[in-house]
Amino acid sequence: MNIILLGPPGCGKGTQAKKISERYGLAHVSAGDLLRKAVAEKTGLGLKAKEYMDKGKLAPDELVIGLMKEKLSDNVLLDGFPRNLNQAAMLKNFFDVNAVLNIDVDFRILVKRLTGRRSCSCGTVYHVEYNPPEKENVCNKCGSRLYQRDDDRKEVVVKRLETYKKETAPLIEYYRENNKLKIVDGNGSIDETFRKICEILNNI
Repeated sequence: MNIILLGPPGCGKGTQAKKISERYGLAHVSAGDLLRKAVAEKTGLGLKAKEYMDKGKLAPDELVIGLMKEKLSDNVLLDGFPRNLNQAAMLKNFFDVNAVLNIDVDFRILVKRLTGRRSCSCGTVYHVEYNPPEKENVCNKCGSRLYQRDDDRKEVVVKRLETYKKETAPLIEYYRENNKLKIVDGNGSIDETFRKICEILNNI
């Protein structure tokens, strides 16, 4: 089973992807994680990607596809890819999709979720309101100081959402026309959203 997880920044794709991959035994391939790893390792692709990410823009198609193609096989959950119609068309040439889950969340909620997010170098993610650490700005797991990602600053968040509406939202119609699209209401809690996702996947 190959699944694509769609939705705007802050809708919970990463969290839901991990839960889905564990429940259904799918390999979780995240375009965002691959890009951030390339940035952290300061690879050629990573340095190019950082220029775009810091401005709230999407990395060029050829850059993302170069990172993704070698990771794709069967029983994969794609998180954050494709991001536009061009990528979707390219993906169709070498990847068969069973279903596309679109997590739908009100944009006002998204801004609140993203600007309140705090990250740790160990990979743990918190939220100042929904999931705060036990000690302010300190990771529960490793004790490191938490930080706000550059792309979670409000001015960048707004640009990211504008970019999503322009470039990624058309994918919803693309996959609807291909009879692959399933809409998931993501305005509720993590568990509520996951329950709705399972109801869909159990019928595929």
